[in-house]
Amino acid sequence: MTLQVAIQMDPIETVNINGDSTFVLALEAQKRGHTLYHYLARKLSLREGRVTARGHALKVRRELGNHFELGPEQELELAKMDVVLMRQDPPFDMAYITATHILEHIHPKTLVVNDPVHVRNAPEKLFVTHFEGVMPPTLITADVEEIKAFRRDHKDIIVKPLYGNGGAGVFHIRPDDENLGALLEMFTTMWREPVIVQRYVPEVRKGDKRIILIDGKVAGAINRVPAAGEARSNMHVGGRPEKTELTKREQEICDIIGPALKERGLLFTGIDVIGDYLTEINVTSPTGIQEINRFNGTILEADIWNAIERKLPGK
Repeated sequence: MTLQVAIQMDPIETVNINGDSTFVLALEAQKRGHTLYHYLARKLSLREGRVTARGHALKVRRELGNHFELGPEQELELAKMDVVLMRQDPPFDMAYITATHILEHIHPKTLVVNDPVHVRNAPEKLFVTHFEGVMPPTLITADVEEIKAFRRDHKDIIVKPLYGNGGAGVFHIRPDDENLGALLEMFTTMWREPVIVQRYVPEVRKGDKRIILIDGKVAGAINRVPAAGEARSNMHVGGRPEKTELTKREQEICDIIGPALKERGLLFTGIDVIGDYLTEINVTSPTGIQEINRFNGTILEADIWNAIERKLPGK
């Protein structure tokens, strides 16, 4: 099976080849003999029903400082591709949403991973709310009085932007912290959207577990332990990766949400679990497969491509 694969992502020169999930997906596709193309989301166009992108033929190699080769710029007819990987990083803003509307015109004849309709309908922090009994106590609102009442009930809280990513804008507000009012003023100045407020889960000190699911099934996990004095466990802000196994509760959470992911064509997802609680379902540009591979000896990018190829029965 030889496929034409277009990757919608951030600039290829910026990726960390030892940590980026899109990079190893591209390596695996190339290993299988697939032809690769790279384009930026801002180069995507819809004109009279045609979906095109200004992009480049792409070759990749695991060579630090020399990890890619781009051909001359050309117009890519995305309806003639077999697969489009939608892999640009959030923020999940109107530009991101517009890209899903454009790619909807070619899916599923051209397989877009993940399904653009359900990417649009499953923002990380909102999608979780559709599954009963898996989240910590949570409030989504722009109403300051509601936030104050939630704090009175739960004392120790986390406040974060509803459409944030990568740990940006996440604040731990302790019971004696006097900065909540100023923080909410800042949030309303920077964003028009509501904020998300959750009861602080102290188990985060033991780690925030990233679990990768492929077509709704658990494929692997890694624990991310926050640095001393830090409430966030994201690795780019100092979180330390650790080998881990799933607990009974974590497997239960995956069993609850897995069928919904599969049904929606969310083929490659990453969920975040702290203690006994699911906090996010990442469907836009999940990360973590290289770290899991190193700890577990797996090749998750191969498992993902096996799942993609199974969706293309005519090839």
